[in-house]
Amino acid sequence: MNTDPIADYLTRVRNAIKANHRIVEIPSSKIKREITKVLYEKGYIQSYKFDDSSVQGTIKIALKYNPNTKQSAIVKLERVSKPGLRKYTGTENLPRVLNGLGVAILSTSKGVMTEKEAKSLNVGGEVLCYVY
Repeated sequence: MNTDPIADYLTRVRNAIKANHRIVEIPSSKIKREITKVLYEKGYIQSYKFDDSSVQGTIKIALKYNPNTKQSAIVKLERVSKPGLRKYTGTENLPRVLNGLGVAILSTSKGVMTEKEAKSLNVGGEVLCYVY
C-alpha cells in the first residue's frame, strides 16, 4: 500500500536510473501521466507509453542517457510537497531550481505544469517536485 503515489513514481525512476535501466514501468494514475508528459516536454525522458490493458494501467518510460558518457539526463528528482506537509506557492513566490537550469513541477488549477508555465499563466499551486 503506497500512501504517496508520486513519491513512489519518483523513487521508481530514481532506482531505474541508478541501475542503468533503459525502461521503467510504473502503475498509472492521472497525476503520474501528467508528470510524465511534463518530463517528456522538458527533455528529461526519451519517450513514454501509456498502457491501459489492465484495470489500473501502466506507464512505460524510456529513460534518456548521454550516448558518450552514459550519464542520465535526470541528475536529481526531489519530492517537495508530501502528504503530511503540503507545500503551496503563489505566483509571486514560484521556486527556481538551480537558478533556472532545473524545473519545479506544480499542480495548479489549470493542470500540472512547470513553474515557468505557471508564471506565464499567473497561477500558483502545490509544488510536487524538483527535477534537474
